[in-house]
Amino acid sequence: MTETIIKLEHLQKSFGKVQALKDVTFALPQGEVLGFLGPNGSGKSTTIRILLGMLKKDGGSAAVFGEDPWHDDLSIHPRVSYIPGDVYLWPNLSGGEIIDLLLRLNDHEHNAKTDELIKIFQFDPKKKARTYSKGNRQKVALIAALSQDAELYIFDEPTAGLDPLNELTFQNEVLKLKAAGKSVLLSSHILSEVERMCDAIVIIREGVVIENGNLAQLQHLSRLHIKVQTKKSLEEVAKLKGIHEIHFGDDAKMIADFDVDRAEMGAVMDALAAREIVDLTSTPPTLEDLFMHYYAEHQGSDQHDTQ
Repeated sequence: MTETIIKLEHLQKSFGKVQALKDVTFALPQGEVLGFLGPNGSGKSTTIRILLGMLKKDGGSAAVFGEDPWHDDLSIHPRVSYIPGDVYLWPNLSGGEIIDLLLRLNDHEHNAKTDELIKIFQFDPKKKARTYSKGNRQKVALIAALSQDAELYIFDEPTAGLDPLNELTFQNEVLKLKAAGKSVLLSSHILSEVERMCDAIVIIREGVVIENGNLAQLQHLSRLHIKVQTKKSLEEVAKLKGIHEIHFGDDAKMIADFDVDRAEMGAVMDALAAREIVDLTSTPPTLEDLFMHYYAEHQGSDQHDTQ
């Protein structure tokens, strides 16, 4: 039976009158990468700080390795490697000195993996931290965290400030962790990296988990994009239920592209077949399409409720 590494149930947290977390429930099984999605202010970092024992929850339950992160942080922390979203360094130490210090603080030593990471991230460890850009400060945290042989890796916006090449390097390292059976909680707003690495996705909005599942399970929330050419006019197809944003590519209206609701796909395909299909491509939604569609849908319902 697969062990549950993280388990949150109806987690709540307030700061004064502001309720940052209202109802956060999800689980991370051993050996999986979980993408934790939401815009700034949605509650991602607050959730992570509770998991790390940095904040005390107000309600619900939180467990890491089956233990309470607030009371059992000393036994949990040696098994966890963490990258914060905002990295602050000692300005007068070199990057290499800080990496070694961070490793020693978690009972690890500079090792061959550290040297490999310094090389592949193209990082200069000899410069003083005060000279580093945001991306280079982020590399210090990445190298220190990825050098450790932990059971759980928690990454809070880990690629902030990195260029695309280093983002790809990070993604490849996470895929190596996954292949090694490690567990990863990845908080991010870069949807393409989540789509590439994650087994499952949690979407949080204003302190509430609004969707939880793998990409295949969540794609029902978004539409398919269709490009089609037929031998007969598609003008009547534009009137069918479930068709959205149709554009015709010729005056005879035999070339078109449009979005279609998954629930109406069967009826739409029957209508297209009746018009004698010459060519057809169907494109599944990306995670970004899904996220924006679903998030906008919830925003719209909230505005409607307040009227």
